[in-house]
Amino acid sequence: MRKKDCFYVGTIVNKFSFKGELLVKLDTDEPELFTEMESVFIEIGKNLVPFFIESSQLHKSLLLRVRFEDIDDEAAADALMKHDLFLPLTALPPLKGNKFYFHEIINYKMVDVNYGEVGIITGVNDTTSQALFEVEQNGIEILIPMNDDFIKEVNRETQTITVETPDGLIEMYLTE
Repeated sequence: MRKKDCFYVGTIVNKFSFKGELLVKLDTDEPELFTEMESVFIEIGKNLVPFFIESSQLHKSLLLRVRFEDIDDEAAADALMKHDLFLPLTALPPLKGNKFYFHEIINYKMVDVNYGEVGIITGVNDTTSQALFEVEQNGIEILIPMNDDFIKEVNRETQTITVETPDGLIEMYLTE
């Protein structure tokens, strides 16, 4: 399994017991979606290694208490500390309406209700306090806040996202 074909689930942050149970800090708004996983990939070095899950349950909000097969003591659990977990993109439930996964919208066309065609979405910057669409127009990067009020339509058939941005936002990037 290649990392580019997977999505990040969370990171192993702590041991729960001396019997090898671990706590995973999940990167999600819906942690309950991850309580029924049968297996997961753990990044060890530059490889994604499959691990089968014996049991899992939510533990205090975004923590998932996990017992992996063949991890049954503290030493084995220590070896997995601070490692990231991944699942294949195919494990994501399909989203409808104006909801989308960040990886899903790469190469979508962005159109603004007032401005017209803005460009092609090349990425999402989620390292800021508000996620931003990274849109390219003729070699110029335009950053559009990923604000629910701005997003008018996500059309998966035409691979287009229609937005309505404040006056002057797009032009600000295009004038010298």
